Amino acid sequence: MPLGKLVGFVGNFSRPSRSYALAETVADLAAARYGFRTQLYDLTDIGPSLGNARHLNDLDAAARRAVDDIVSADVLVVGTPTYKGSYTGLFKHLIDLIDPLALQNKPVILTATGGGDRHALIVEHQLRPLFGFFMAHTLPSAIYAADRDFIDYRLVFEPIRRRAEQAVAELGIFFPQSTHHALAAE
Repeated sequence: MPLGKLVGFVGNFSRPSRSYALAETVADLAAARYGFRTQLYDLTDIGPSLGNARHLNDLDAAARRAVDDIVSADVLVVGTPTYKGSYTGLFKHLIDLIDPLALQNKPVILTATGGGDRHALIVEHQLRPLFGFFMAHTLPSAIYAADRDFIDYRLVFEPIRRRAEQAVAELGIFFPQSTHHALAAE
C-alpha cells in the first residue's frame, strides 16, 4: 500500500531533459524506499496557459490539476535547469501563483542541472531561499548534476546517485515507520 504522494515539478520545456531525468531518479529512489505514488510534471505538462496567468484561476484545467497535485503532495521533488545562475522564469512564475502557506511544513528535495560546476550553488542561493519563503522543509542534501553526469539523459555518475540516495534517506525523519519497514525488507 503506498505511503503517500510524491510530486515532482521540473522547470523546463525540453524533452528529453537532464533536469527531468534527475528529478525522476530521485522520485524513483523515494518510491522504492518508502512506497510513494509518484507524479512528475514539467512546463510542457503545465501548458501554454501559464504564461498568461496572473492568478491560479487563469490556468487551464490541466495546469490547475498539476498545481493541485503539487500543493497536495506529501513530498515534493523540485528541479530546474540553470539559466544564467538561476531557475527558469516560468518555473518561478508557477511558484508565484501558489499561496504562500500552501507548502508549509512540506518536505522538499531540491535538484538542479547545469552545464558545469559554476552553476552548482543554484540549489543553495536560489531554490533553498525560495522554498524557505514558503516555510517548506527543504532537506539538507540537495542534488546538482552537470551535463557530464548523464549519458543519453540517464544519470550515470555514481557520486551524484549516492547524493540522491542520501537526500531520499533524509525523508526518514518525516516517514520513520516506513523507513524501518523498507530497511527490514532489504
